[in-house]
Amino acid sequence: MEHFTNTEMVVREDILAKTKELAQLLTTSTEVQFYQQAERQIATNEHIQTLISAIKKKQKEIVAFEKFDNEVMVKKIEKEIEDLQDELDNIPIVREFQQSQVDINYQLQLVMSVIRDTIADKINVEAGETPPPSTCSE
Repeated sequence: MEHFTNTEMVVREDILAKTKELAQLLTTSTEVQFYQQAERQIATNEHIQTLISAIKKKQKEIVAFEKFDNEVMVKKIEKEIEDLQDELDNIPIVREFQQSQVDINYQLQLVMSVIRDTIADKINVEAGETPPPSTCSE
């Protein structure tokens, strides 16, 4: 097991605290709030839940027919799943929920990019290297 000095532990706790603070801040974003609202609406929508259950049931059927090498039934059920998925995807709240997932993922990737780039710039400066000039085109 690794051993750390008191100074290293303080820094690590500080990083953890700031990380939790950032995570809390992100959970208050409009994107996350919308995601949570859409998730609640989907969970309480009987039609959506029926479609989800039907898709899951069909997926289990595919597994069973694959075990029996019944390709005809597998193809038939795959088409049924595709039709159910299309119906589900065309429900406005589902589309909005899916878009909110994309938006949150983008937001998280942006945060990670800023952290990565900031650390990379700091390491280059400390190593005595001149960071590349930033341009407006980036």
